[in-house]
Amino acid sequence: MIRIHLSKLLGERRMTQKRLSELTGIRRNAINEWYHEIAVSLKVEHIDRICEVLDCSVEELIEYIPDKVPKTGKHLIIEEHGNRKTGQGK
Repeated sequence: MIRIHLSKLLGERRMTQKRLSELTGIRRNAINEWYHEIAVSLKVEHIDRICEVLDCSVEELIEYIPDKVPKTGKHLIIEEHGNRKTGQGK
């Protein structure tokens, strides 16, 4: 699982999502998705800009926590159209 610590970092710096958007040029919608940890994908350019503005490392912004149930290897299920199905592994 990937944890995004944007809400914590903004709180520590007393910065709003709107202000971060203004300083980075990243859409407010995208900032909001990061803030609430509902972003489906993360752009490297956005990571770079956020770290620059917040003066933080990538490790402070994004954390990898291993899942209890693996999602790769023998647990990976591929549908006919190439997308992984959610749910049980083989």
